[in-house]
Amino acid sequence: MFGFFKSQDKKMRENAANWLELAEKVYDYRRDVIPPADLAKLVQQISALKDGIKQRWESAKLKLQIEQAEAVLRQTGGAIYPRGTIGENVEFFVVAAIVILGIRTYLAQPFKIPTNSMWPTYYGMTGENLASAKDTPGTVERIFRLAAFGAQRKSVDAPKAGEVSAAFFSSGQMAYTVQPDRTWLVIPTEVKEYTFYVDGTPATVRVPLDFGDFDRMVTETYFGDSKAFAAHWKLQAQAGQMEESMLRLNAKAGGFVPVRKLSLGRTVKAGDSLLRFDLLTGDQLFVDRMSYHFVRPTPGQGFVFRTGNIAGIGQDQYYIKRLIGTPGDTLEIREPGIFRNGKPITGSEAFDANAKRTGLYRGYLNGNPASGSSYLKAGETLTIPPDGFFTMGDNSGNSQDSRYWGFVPLKDAIGRPLVIYYPFTKRWGPAR
Repeated sequence: MFGFFKSQDKKMRENAANWLELAEKVYDYRRDVIPPADLAKLVQQISALKDGIKQRWESAKLKLQIEQAEAVLRQTGGAIYPRGTIGENVEFFVVAAIVILGIRTYLAQPFKIPTNSMWPTYYGMTGENLASAKDTPGTVERIFRLAAFGAQRKSVDAPKAGEVSAAFFSSGQMAYTVQPDRTWLVIPTEVKEYTFYVDGTPATVRVPLDFGDFDRMVTETYFGDSKAFAAHWKLQAQAGQMEESMLRLNAKAGGFVPVRKLSLGRTVKAGDSLLRFDLLTGDQLFVDRMSYHFVRPTPGQGFVFRTGNIAGIGQDQYYIKRLIGTPGDTLEIREPGIFRNGKPITGSEAFDANAKRTGLYRGYLNGNPASGSSYLKAGETLTIPPDGFFTMGDNSGNSQDSRYWGFVPLKDAIGRPLVIYYPFTKRWGPAR
């Protein structure tokens, strides 16, 4: 910072010290392979550099000594000096990788939230429906939205003129198949592929596997709201106008599932938009990996953990939920609130907001056996065992959590969210 004020002699001494360090490194690493005559020259240059620094030679004399030392180092340095650009870059990236891995393993780990189980505290991937041309951002705005919000345009257009239809699962969700794909054209991944039909001709669009907002946008585009969709579904079913078939859910493997083809009640021209939306990235945050080595997690914290030892999940991933109970706690859900050890749970703003159903918070829901939940059903209390934690999503109506797959082993606790660093929305900043 204050190098501007240094004298020329002092700067030259610092430069000489760097060359002395390099010369000593060459001597230490290569003295067994350097010819004796060259080794003697190297020793002489090391001694001269030491004298020049110690005796504070003037800059011109020290510069001349550095040039002499550099010439000898070119003869004796081998792979240490001179070093090519490739060697310097490799060393830089190796050191950088070691530092990054160390930080990621022991201090702070980046984490991207894929789903909306913690909404509205944290946002997963969401879709912004662009139902009409006037809703569609122009080129400049698209570039800004990509940089600020990670917005990626997704669209599917009619391949011909005709009536629009689509296949749906029996649950009422639009049917999809899981297809192999690649991230950045390199990393293997899987995606959901949705198919519209225009007079029987397919038109497809792909979204990430964890994206769960597609059905809302289809409903908004073609029916306006979920009630209108339900009424249309009922009418089509009563009229016997749903064509039933079987669909292979995973393109690579897996069984077939029944689907129903449903007219979407719209006729289009070739090139018309069937669906257009921006896919906004989920919140990306840093997770504190250090604290849990020294202090126990407490209820109310955002809680990141590994799932490899949770039998009900079946794969090793990182999840984020809200920590609800620690070993020995007794829990009960009295909708819309949670009771811990007989009292309304405290420790997070999300607890109070859900209990009062304020803002976008919808309240905590009991486990529902019909949807596969095994814990905290209506009227049920649960005591946490000594070797586990209990977690739930703030958006419990759209969260697969401990109500479904049980307890998180103590050893799998990773850390708590520190800060949302991207995207640049009103949520940017310290994590809640």
